[in-house]
Amino acid sequence: MTQPFIHAFADVQTSTIGPGSMIWQFVVVLSTARIGADCNIGPNCFVANDVFIGDRVTLTSHVHLSSGLHLGDDVSIGANVSFAGSRLLSAAGIEKQVATTVEDGVSIGAGATISPHIVLGRHAVVAPGAVVTRSVPANAVVEGNPAIIVGYVDAPHSKASGAPVPMAEGSHSTRVTGVTRYRLHLVPDIRGSLTVGEFGRSIPFAVKRYFIVFDVPSAETRGEHAHRECHQFLICVRGSCSVVADDGNNREEFQLDRPDVGLHLSPMVWGIQYNYSADAALLVFASHAYDSEDYIRSYSEFLARVKSK
Repeated sequence: MTQPFIHAFADVQTSTIGPGSMIWQFVVVLSTARIGADCNIGPNCFVANDVFIGDRVTLTSHVHLSSGLHLGDDVSIGANVSFAGSRLLSAAGIEKQVATTVEDGVSIGAGATISPHIVLGRHAVVAPGAVVTRSVPANAVVEGNPAIIVGYVDAPHSKASGAPVPMAEGSHSTRVTGVTRYRLHLVPDIRGSLTVGEFGRSIPFAVKRYFIVFDVPSAETRGEHAHRECHQFLICVRGSCSVVADDGNNREEFQLDRPDVGLHLSPMVWGIQYNYSADAALLVFASHAYDSEDYIRSYSEFLARVKSK
């Protein structure tokens, strides 16, 4: 077992440091911080009390970790990243720390600022200089001030309308298990065009419910869940939006931007909708009536269920 290395010019007050970790010059670590194994904490970093750092975490330099912060395993943080800290008063007037959580595999670029009381989901990517003011979903890529989602990790983009080569009418498989694209029948006419689908045929399940999502601010993300039993069929009847589908092993992004293209999401597919145009209206057909128990809203729980099959 490799003992941790602590530079002679570091001020490390905690004794909870995992094997193989390296702490370089001018680092300050307060007494109740906990550092995992094989971490690399670069020069001029500050680690406050009650910070938890998982295994194989890298802090490049000049990183400030505020009190109560929780970093998962395999997190990478660039130079000059700052985590804003704050304390909230409860109704009884008792001061209480509300933690910020950075889940496993997150990458944060140099110069980013992370607001307090949020969660950065596993494998999320924060671009250099971004100002993150709200929680970030798993696998999302964010940038800007305030940061917005601009894509998803390992989600190759498929323009569902098929341009520049149009999709033939009918179903088309994707790289994500349980996800199928459909090109519906289109009847163009100078008097006004028409597109049509038949339940049980072009829409491959019996429909018991529909809903329409519209007036979504472009920075907002919808979905972020899977269903245990419910099938969904998505058609953007006006405007455009992007859909990310994830089966736990493969992930793909689809652009829905015409009313004769639909996307079938089977049960146990993690679905996300984002990047709505201002005029977008997303029509969703569902195989089941609404049941809150059918939803899986935690990506970690979704992955656990997929891997256990």
